Amino acid sequence: MRIPLSWLREYTELPAGASSEDLMADLVRVGFEEEDVHRPADSISGPVVVGQVLSLVKEPQSNGKTINWCQVRVVPEGQEQTLEGKGIEPSGIQGIVCGAHNFVEGDKVVVTLPGAVLPGDFHISPRKTYGHVSAGMIASARELRLGDEHDGIIVLSTLGLDPELGTDALELFGLKDEAAEINVTPDRSYAFSIRGVAREYAHATGTAFTDPASKVSVPAALGEGYPVTLSDQAPIYGVPGCDRFVARVVRGVDASRPTPQWMVSRLRLAGIRSISLPVDISNYVMLELGQPNHCYDLDTLEGGIVVRRALPGERIVTLDEKDRALDAEDLVIADDSGAIGIAGVMGGARTEVSAGTKDILVEAAHFDTISIARARRRHKLPSEASKRFERGVDWYLAPVAAQRVVDLLVELAGGTADDAGTDVGTAPETVTIFLPSGFVSARIGVEYTTEQIVSSLTDLGATVTETEGGWTVTAPSWRNDLETKEDLSEEIARLVGYDKIPATLPVAPPGRGLSRVQKQRRRVMQALADSGLVEVLAYPFVSKTSNDVFGTPEAGAAVQAVKLANPLSEEFGWLRTSVLPGLIETAKRNISRGFRDLALYEAGLVFLPEGGLGTPGIPPLGAKPSDEVLEGLYQGIPAQPQHIAGVFTGKDSPAAPGHAPRAWDWADAVDAARLVADVLGVEVVVEQGAHQAFHPGRTAVLRLRSGELVGYAGELHPKLVKSLDLPARTVAFEIDADVLFDAAADVVVAKPISTFPVATQDVALIVDGDQPAAAVQDALREGAGELLEDVALFDVYIGTGIPEGKKSLAFGLRFRADDRTLTADEASGARAAAVALAAERFGAVQR
Repeated sequence: MRIPLSWLREYTELPAGASSEDLMADLVRVGFEEEDVHRPADSISGPVVVGQVLSLVKEPQSNGKTINWCQVRVVPEGQEQTLEGKGIEPSGIQGIVCGAHNFVEGDKVVVTLPGAVLPGDFHISPRKTYGHVSAGMIASARELRLGDEHDGIIVLSTLGLDPELGTDALELFGLKDEAAEINVTPDRSYAFSIRGVAREYAHATGTAFTDPASKVSVPAALGEGYPVTLSDQAPIYGVPGCDRFVARVVRGVDASRPTPQWMVSRLRLAGIRSISLPVDISNYVMLELGQPNHCYDLDTLEGGIVVRRALPGERIVTLDEKDRALDAEDLVIADDSGAIGIAGVMGGARTEVSAGTKDILVEAAHFDTISIARARRRHKLPSEASKRFERGVDWYLAPVAAQRVVDLLVELAGGTADDAGTDVGTAPETVTIFLPSGFVSARIGVEYTTEQIVSSLTDLGATVTETEGGWTVTAPSWRNDLETKEDLSEEIARLVGYDKIPATLPVAPPGRGLSRVQKQRRRVMQALADSGLVEVLAYPFVSKTSNDVFGTPEAGAAVQAVKLANPLSEEFGWLRTSVLPGLIETAKRNISRGFRDLALYEAGLVFLPEGGLGTPGIPPLGAKPSDEVLEGLYQGIPAQPQHIAGVFTGKDSPAAPGHAPRAWDWADAVDAARLVADVLGVEVVVEQGAHQAFHPGRTAVLRLRSGELVGYAGELHPKLVKSLDLPARTVAFEIDADVLFDAAADVVVAKPISTFPVATQDVALIVDGDQPAAAVQDALREGAGELLEDVALFDVYIGTGIPEGKKSLAFGLRFRADDRTLTADEASGARAAAVALAAERFGAVQR
């Protein structure tokens, strides 16, 4: 919200010398954020004055252009120029070359004299051009940053201005005024107006506040004016779409009159460009009071006005000349011809006020915030009106705003107001809140006196009545955000001063720190980063297809997932059941930008609903829910285990002289998953498995020794890789970290390293071709006994010398004792025991 200081001074006691920075410093104390300062005069300096064209000689040039050699008087006749500078004539008559042709002799114009500097660091000085010395420049609106139009120079008579020669043009156009821009939070819609900011400045400084609404004289009764019907009998969002509509008629206006310069200047400084007198008046009143309003060309209306929901297939051409299809939820203003405006968002082009308009219907209404917000988003139509309506507007302000528009149309456009008017609707129930004594002090942590509490609420505009045990507070109509005693507490703290709240750091209880799971998670994340993977964070919103593919290993199996009621995108309208879809989207985005060699990982929650979701009701505020209520809430929340996943594409390292990078393969994905388990001190079993998202022959399933599933790793399915535009042979893993956290010991204790030498022996066993190597390895480990330190598979062979349907598995066995050096017989005996158990369980034959 931009606040021109000259405008604000009309309603509050802002000191004459106060700057925008001073104003924002005061408003910060009552909870507003500083945004920017707007000073048009900062980019303009030097003499810029009103002049009159005494003579104009048109001189055609050899380049085909015709210039005007002008003599321009810049001081009243008979008065000498007092400004000193090179090129400024003491007589007050300047010779100036001008290329514009929209003026004649006798016109008053804006002259920038030598020594002036215009926006863009454009210095004005005498210069020889087209055979003359041009000592100055006749300015256009664009050159002074008064607007984007550049149809020629500024002719003051077309703006309804006739100032004295030599008048400071910067003062004339309000360029020496300034505006402070503040950020207004959505819950404080009343501050989107000069009225609201002036009231807040009075709160911050203790100065007097004059309500601009109090200066408007509204008739006690309007009689029967233009017919208006509120037709929203079945409210979509629980309340009527429109619960008040005020309509007033002004006849005989001259809409072609120029807008007064003081109004144009204030609108421009507030960030709104001047369009036409009726539209400018409408915008001016909206900024002043905070009540949006609209002007219709009365002659274009057909029959009475009806406020209703849009009909099936209904369309409208809005003021921005776009043909829009209306939705059945859209609240529209309509007449007998159909929709003439999207309520609270934008009017229709058919009833737009033009320069030829004679009679105007003024609308000031109160709309449902949700209806306006959804219509604005649905049509992608942000407007100053919708910004206010969707945050909430004072119900009682509509007749005041309508009357203010009527008064200005009569005063500035020469119209005559009809005595009768229309005011239909039903007032909302007043909000009454009981504020217990002692509640505010207990909540804020500051001992507030009764006087501070009552005076703060009274200054706020509330009605305060003392009752037994506290106060009954009726919130002011413009504060639709005040609904509970907590809201009142925050307002009291704000108005008394946030600086009165002491800063007290809480004392951390002794013996506390990170939980066991937090420590485990940090170890895992650090280990993956140390091994070269890059952590990313993706949105938890995915498509239903992604959940169906990654959420279950079996193709076609039903996947339970949480559907979002109001998703950011219809395509991604589900909560994830797997981390991989978001991780793959991140990889795709990087690949599309040229980064093909990737090793990414993410740790995050997945959402696995079981049974019903949600609860029948929400516990009331102000009281701690019982254990039973909390348990019911927890039961309605889906299970959210922690998953860790990784995706690898391309090569494992950049190419370099003497170094050939290796392509990532399924073994890297398995190793990354096993690294997570190793860091936690958990032993996992790797088996060949199957998952619909992974390659049928290159998929590993990871389990605990107890058989509990940990996750999957391997190469993604070729068809899936192709459909996702990923590089061929992309590999990935995903594990349920909660399973590992539960299985991990509280403390991982490293085994001491033996000082005795190791004895190594190899063994090759012939087993069935479909026999998992991990099972054979486990049998060897179990059979070898305590002397076995490690066993590892180092070769798989199928071919000559091996029977059909069989394969050879070669293992390296490492033996060591903690208290002695092993003999060859001891190592061989342990090896023989290991082979015997493998033969017993799997029919293994030593090769």
